[in-house]
Amino acid sequence: MTGWVLFLTGVLFAVCVLALATGPAGIPVKKIFSLILEQESSPEKCILVDVRFPRILLGIAVGGALSLSGVLLQGMFRNPLVEPYTLGISGGAALGVCLAIVLKLSRIFPVITVPLCGFSGSIAVIIVVYALSLKRGIVQIQGMLLTGVMISFISSSLIMLLMAISRTEDLHGIVFWTMGFLGETRWSLILLVLSVSLVGLVISYSFCFDLNAFSLGEEEAFHLGIRVERTKRLLFLLASALTGLSVAVAGIIGFVGLVVPHFVRMVMGSDHRILLIGAYLLGAGFLVFCDTVARTVISPLELPVGVITGIVGGSVFIYALTRREIRLGR
Repeated sequence: MTGWVLFLTGVLFAVCVLALATGPAGIPVKKIFSLILEQESSPEKCILVDVRFPRILLGIAVGGALSLSGVLLQGMFRNPLVEPYTLGISGGAALGVCLAIVLKLSRIFPVITVPLCGFSGSIAVIIVVYALSLKRGIVQIQGMLLTGVMISFISSSLIMLLMAISRTEDLHGIVFWTMGFLGETRWSLILLVLSVSLVGLVISYSFCFDLNAFSLGEEEAFHLGIRVERTKRLLFLLASALTGLSVAVAGIIGFVGLVVPHFVRMVMGSDHRILLIGAYLLGAGFLVFCDTVARTVISPLELPVGVITGIVGGSVFIYALTRREIRLGR
């Protein structure tokens, strides 16, 4: 376990150094640390500290949070196809942001309007999904999944309706936001997401044995002494909070919460003691890498990071499944 954690930490560190050095203004790796430590301000130091470093921290926070949410939800539902966006959380956040853009709410609170409306939309969906899935004090897992999928479809339809009636400048903002963006520069929001992400990792790790018991089924988990209903509620709220805050700040970034938990489970096994922290580290590194590709592949233009996560994540996932099937066939 320690070896995997050290390896993934090293991979994350290497990806972060690559992200700091790569861009339209290339900076040699050997100069990075001297630039950060120097007292005098320079253009290269401003690029590192004010532009690239905040993106890296936000990528770590969002990538780790989405991957962690994927592990929690897949463990709770015992379904490898469940991801943070399956329950309609992203759809609610996107709908909230679209309403804020179309109604020009940013004129009232220009700094926090978009993230606040996005988080409010995700919280509204969480409340609806949970309320509709609660029957006689018991959370119906399959009912929650189906309700979330339907709410996601409804949210998508409402977003398309808003896009159809919105102005051109509003349409551009909606489309760009729904494809994901790590360009947030406000340190208060970045540090908030990073703090919540790390706290979520610590809290989720306290449920690692509960999640291992869940893999045997709810009845077996109950006989092992797990408070099943309480655990399901807490895991759902934790995963929803991590996803909602990530979507509210960075937009919709797909595939991270689906691909990374799958890949870590295939390589490291299904023990949540390593799966949780492994998915967090790999998800953070994966998103930072995809963001680096997104801002450099057609430089000086920048692609939405969600486009790169979809292409890279989907391709790697298909390759991994194919190789796995070949080995099993032998």
